[in-house]
Amino acid sequence: MVRRFVREEIVPLEADLDPDADELPAEESARLVALTKEMGLYGLDTPPEYGGPDIDVVTRTLIALEATQHRAGLYVPCYGVFGGARQAQMFEATDAQKDKYLYPMLRGELKTFFGLSEPSGGSDPARAIQTRAVREGDEWVINGSKLWISGADRADYGLVFARTGGPGRSGVTCFIVETAWEGFKVARVVHTLRSAKYATEIHLDNLRVPHENILGQEGGGFAIANDRLSRQRIPYAAECVGVAIKAHEMAVEYAPMRETFGAPLSSRQGIQWMLVENEIDIRAARLLIFDAASKADRGEPFRTESAIAKLVASENSFKVVDRSMQIHGGL
Repeated sequence: MVRRFVREEIVPLEADLDPDADELPAEESARLVALTKEMGLYGLDTPPEYGGPDIDVVTRTLIALEATQHRAGLYVPCYGVFGGARQAQMFEATDAQKDKYLYPMLRGELKTFFGLSEPSGGSDPARAIQTRAVREGDEWVINGSKLWISGADRADYGLVFARTGGPGRSGVTCFIVETAWEGFKVARVVHTLRSAKYATEIHLDNLRVPHENILGQEGGGFAIANDRLSRQRIPYAAECVGVAIKAHEMAVEYAPMRETFGAPLSSRQGIQWMLVENEIDIRAARLLIFDAASKADRGEPFRTESAIAKLVASENSFKVVDRSMQIHGGL
């Protein structure tokens, strides 16, 4: 169903879009959102009690594998028409916080960002976080910076992780921060190889946040981030592999069409080796992803498995896409 949706609805639209586009025209987006709701798949990663589809992690992984097999699939699978929690940590919010932030986000009325990584590091946030929050009465004053933050320049609010205690995991607290507040500034766009879903750098200069905007418990920010990140790594890994699958299919289709020195490119042993290596890398990553997904569905610990799946899937997918580009040559 999702495969047919991508083939019949998404790919034809891309013929008229800018290659770097990360959004659909409003009327097309509304039409496709209506279709995904009819499919019963709108609101991916949103728990059923909040209106999301009642699917397990394996099914979510299968959707991710298919939804990314188009031009913009890696950064904006199906241009967001399947909806999604986008800020899954907000399900840990208080009732008042849900009314003010979560429900409007789920309805598409508010945009968000996730502010964890810093110039000091992103892969070890428990120890790398240097942004500091100090309590003054009923407010917290936050100073610091965040780096590689997607969507902050277009967001209405976001989650900012800051150190409120000593070193280590127990000293990190999560705050709900509104981008219109004084002291919040998007300092720059961080230029990378992609122009869609670009990253930003955020500066927090004496940003005052009400105590009631702590998400969860003081000192419990890392636990909130870690639990959700572990689960979200699985569909993210599948999205990487979905791109690799499509690139590999294109290479397999092109190799027999292209002739070099009187023979199809597919007859060259070096090209055959590359296609075989593609297949091996895709299958290896896919097995790791479904291992993590199945453990999550069984209620078993899966943090290590999801991390391994994300690492292998992202690296293997890069290799597959690189080989596929080489097979296409300069054309």
